[in-house]
Amino acid sequence: MAGSMETLYVISVAAELAGMHPQTLRQYDRIGLVIPRRTKGRGRRYSAEDIAELREIQRLSQEEGINLAGIKRVLELRRAAARLTAENQHLRQRLAVYERGRGRVFSAAPTGEVSPLTKFPGSRVVRGQELVPYLPGQMIIWGENRG
Repeated sequence: MAGSMETLYVISVAAELAGMHPQTLRQYDRIGLVIPRRTKGRGRRYSAEDIAELREIQRLSQEEGINLAGIKRVLELRRAAARLTAENQHLRQRLAVYERGRGRVFSAAPTGEVSPLTKFPGSRVVRGQELVPYLPGQMIIWGENRG
C-alpha cells in the first residue's frame, strides 16, 4: 500500500502465524497460491491479508479435503467475484448520478424550443437532429451512430 505503514512479516513469522512450515509458504509462492511482496534482496514479506489467505488455504485443504489445484481455482473465483462486485457497485453509483440528473436534462431544437428529456437518448440518433444533453459536471455530445 503506497504511503501507508502496513505491517509485513518475514517468512518465519508468517509461517508461525499461519500455523505452517516456511517451506510450505515457499511452495505456495512457487505455484501462485499466495504471492508475497518482495524486498530488494528478494526476501518474502507477508501482509496480514496474506496470512489470512494462508489460513484459509489450510482450512480448505484440511477441513474440506480440497487439493491445491482446487484451492487455487477457488481463490481465483473469489478474487474475480470480488472484482465484479466492486465494478457492479461502481456502476450502480454512476447510474444513481444519472438518475438524479434525469429531471434536469433538456434538449434544445435549432428553433430555440427547449424541452425536458424523459429518457436518455440511446445510441441511435435521428438524422437532422443533434442533441447535447447537459448533466451537472458533464457534457455528452451525441453524434452519428458509430455501431
